[in-house]
Amino acid sequence: MKSSKLILDMVHHNPGEARYVSQYLNPAVLAEMGFNGKVFFLFDSPSLAITWESVDPQIFPPGSEGRKWVDAKALSLREEFRKCREAGVDAYAMGDLILFPKSLIERFGIEETFGDPQHPKTAELLRLMVDQIFTEFPDFAGLVVRIGETYLEDAPHHKGSILNKTDAEKTIIPLMQLLREEICVKRGKKLLFRTWLAFDRDLERYKKISAAIEPHPLLTIGVKHCEDDFHRTNEFSKVIGEGRHPQVIEVQCAREYEGKGAYPNYIAHGVIEGFEEHMFMPPEKIRSLRDFVERKPELFAGIWTWSRGGGWEGPFIGNELWCDVNTWVMAQWANNPAESEESILHRYAVNRLGLAEDESPLFRRLCLASAEAVVRGRNSTHGDMDPWWSRDSGIAWPATPEDPVARARNLAQKDEAIALWKEIVDLSRKIAWPDEETRKFAIASAEYGLRLFAIYRTVVHISDAEARGDDADLARWLAEYDAAWTHYNALPVEYLEAGTLYTQAHDRWFEWMGIENAHVHITKLREGLAAKA
Repeated sequence: MKSSKLILDMVHHNPGEARYVSQYLNPAVLAEMGFNGKVFFLFDSPSLAITWESVDPQIFPPGSEGRKWVDAKALSLREEFRKCREAGVDAYAMGDLILFPKSLIERFGIEETFGDPQHPKTAELLRLMVDQIFTEFPDFAGLVVRIGETYLEDAPHHKGSILNKTDAEKTIIPLMQLLREEICVKRGKKLLFRTWLAFDRDLERYKKISAAIEPHPLLTIGVKHCEDDFHRTNEFSKVIGEGRHPQVIEVQCAREYEGKGAYPNYIAHGVIEGFEEHMFMPPEKIRSLRDFVERKPELFAGIWTWSRGGGWEGPFIGNELWCDVNTWVMAQWANNPAESEESILHRYAVNRLGLAEDESPLFRRLCLASAEAVVRGRNSTHGDMDPWWSRDSGIAWPATPEDPVARARNLAQKDEAIALWKEIVDLSRKIAWPDEETRKFAIASAEYGLRLFAIYRTVVHISDAEARGDDADLARWLAEYDAAWTHYNALPVEYLEAGTLYTQAHDRWFEWMGIENAHVHITKLREGLAAKA
């Protein structure tokens, strides 16, 4: 029997890049893990696979490149529906709004207005779009709508816009009301409306929107478990458990800021039972999913994992072990929230991974140690650093905390992280893994974490030495930096199973965010020291 909760998974492919090869793309695998729904990625949205022929045959005329592209997309979606039906898994589609064909926008002359959901023509076209989606693809259980960003890398024939995306009255409320009516009321389909970058951090705005939208059994709101992006030390979402609409909680399992599965990084315990950094919150506040289901069970609608993906570029992995443990534990817990995370992880170790009973405690310690190491190595348990200084496969220049207490704590925790990674490496070698492939990857990934976080440690110490104007200490840490990179770059030679590496040259998204590449900054420091000599 299917759970009454939504237990959804999605593989988030890198926009504009080659798609992931993953077991989680297979609905049969998801069903076996305990999921009852698969969310198709943005560029598999049915909004990209409708011809608009009933509105105007010239939007995608037969034989045109656009029509060929749309028809191919529709054919691909129908094949995916078949797989979902056979596995007994519901199909959902995530899509950006507002997104229309470029030719439609041009023919109606709505370039300046189509991003406004209150504009009469936009509202009319949105209603027509929903009608075409569910007429052409009745197998879809529902739509997942996001307005926080618009990606167009793999949608060459469409254009997106959303005006005033954080404005409750102008955008969010009218859009939700329209979609609620068209999807839930008229068609009996499900609507999951994401809060991210729209109304996920302002509690008063969230409450205003919740009060304005009449609840419906098929309407659910999507909320990340933490605010903004999936960074450790970001606040636990203050809107979870608020308002009057059921909430599906989003969880990234191979986190784009934390290695993407290239090293051990167990986040399921923190999401379910509470991350250590959230224990500083007042006890009356909801600070974990356990708190949420115990205090506001009527609002808990389920979970939505991203088993793979988020961000761009690498690291890329050939073994999904560390993604799998997070994804499986989250799905099992959502099916039975009364069960403890510890019990579920034990079942994972013994029943899914195939470890002996007496190996399970070692596996649990490795998992928990990874969570402790990651938060200390990338930030601190008190959030002393800006978390954006490392993402995807690159490292940017980190700012040193100005407060002396925070500075000392931050440096100390970088040392603690290395001690934890050494423990993780030791555990990876002690555990009697069920097969040679798993053993080799576990050891390689543990070594990956140790060597990468050694680079992190040197970068933070270099930043601190620069801030203090200590040239002797700076020279010492520059030498440590070089040695750390040499050790890290040897990984693919020593461990064929290791994921692809971070690179000193990565700056694609740091430039976009206005953050300096760490290696570029360090090169300047090195030149400055040489000039003084």
